[in-house]
Amino acid sequence: MNGRWMAGVALVAALAMPSPGWAHEGHAHKVMGTVSSVDGPHLMVKTTDGKTVMVMLDAKTKITQGKAKLDAAALKVGDRVVAEGAEEKEMIMATSLQVGAVPAPVAAAKK
Repeated sequence: MNGRWMAGVALVAALAMPSPGWAHEGHAHKVMGTVSSVDGPHLMVKTTDGKTVMVMLDAKTKITQGKAKLDAAALKVGDRVVAEGAEEKEMIMATSLQVGAVPAPVAAAKK
């Protein structure tokens, strides 16, 4: 009985301690917001809650707008984006970046 009790206490203690395997870094995160600056393969995205997050792009990043593929050079300040990828040192290494649809011009909408 005493051995089972000690094993139970050890299990509870092990589960209560933080573990590097349970840390946030390294698994997929999603960032949604507006591009506030573009510097080559680095985007600064202002999120919907007002925070600014660096999103890094590489040759493997899939960039799309609707069903169309885009080149990273087409990205500009003001674009609405959703980036998904691994978090590394408070940055997102994007595996995919979805660019929001371009809003229709106001003049065309009034016709």
